[in-house]
Amino acid sequence: MRAVMCRSWNGVDGLTVEDVPPPPMVENGVRIRVGAAALNFADTLMVAGKYQVKPDLPFVPGLEAGGTVIECAPGVTRVKPGDRVMAHVGCGAFAEEIVTPAERVYRRPAAMDDATAAAFPIVYGTSHMGLKAKAGLKARETLVVHGAAGGVGLTAVEIGKRLGATVIATAGGADKLKVAAAHGADHLIDYKKEDIRERVKEITGGRGADVVYDPVGGDAFAASLRSTAPDGRILVVGFASGTVPQIPANILLVKNITVIGFYWGAYRTLKPDLYEETFGELLRWHEEGALKPHVSMRFGLEQIKDAFAALTGRQSTGKVVLIPGGAM
Repeated sequence: MRAVMCRSWNGVDGLTVEDVPPPPMVENGVRIRVGAAALNFADTLMVAGKYQVKPDLPFVPGLEAGGTVIECAPGVTRVKPGDRVMAHVGCGAFAEEIVTPAERVYRRPAAMDDATAAAFPIVYGTSHMGLKAKAGLKARETLVVHGAAGGVGLTAVEIGKRLGATVIATAGGADKLKVAAAHGADHLIDYKKEDIRERVKEITGGRGADVVYDPVGGDAFAASLRSTAPDGRILVVGFASGTVPQIPANILLVKNITVIGFYWGAYRTLKPDLYEETFGELLRWHEEGALKPHVSMRFGLEQIKDAFAALTGRQSTGKVVLIPGGAM
């Protein structure tokens, strides 16, 4: 099969596309013919050896995929050959086939295509669990979403609206804000032209935001500290800006602010039942039409470096996906 290979910790530039043997079946495993695999910022860290999880070299990167089940290990009843599924895997999705434990595989709605399925698990899982279970977002609260046109940010806009919040979206440029508005954002802030702190204060009548969803870090986090309401919560899910903020504890104390770190992948082990609950609700919401996953760019496996350039260069909105059979 064709697959993207990581054979050294040289980052994206060191990736190659090769013919390799299909992965062997494992106990409780499911083999999936990959129709599409989605890129994540976490992949850029993983292939550089800087992610929380460091696979043994060599390995096939890729954390999520959409495709069709072609084989199941004995005893697997969760899915069967022929089922159209989505999967959140530890690695291996950037290939024509993957084998993954059955508990990481979910049947998907009939109307969901491979690219949408690939783009679904991580970003929607992160935003749903983060906003609902960790930050405790409630109806009629105000939610600020940074990076609101990106992969996780756009899903936070949708889920925030579904939970009944007023959503303030921040992004760089009118085109990206237009995407956020199309997915339900009530107010828009162009951080290239506007001061986030001042605009949030203006929109909220001086009170500030109840919850901030921050996959960006850097200047966006600094602005959030000063525009969060008393007893507000800041949910930290990533650092797309490349700058990890240092948190001044005196501001947390004076304003009674809670900063919550959230690594969604850890809950696969910490609270597996919460994963099932999360995906059950998300897939119901999708079938009801409340969630509209956005895939802005598609690439073939051979275009892996171009795909990562689009992601890291912020050329995309929503998700970027690889199509093993060629870009569509």
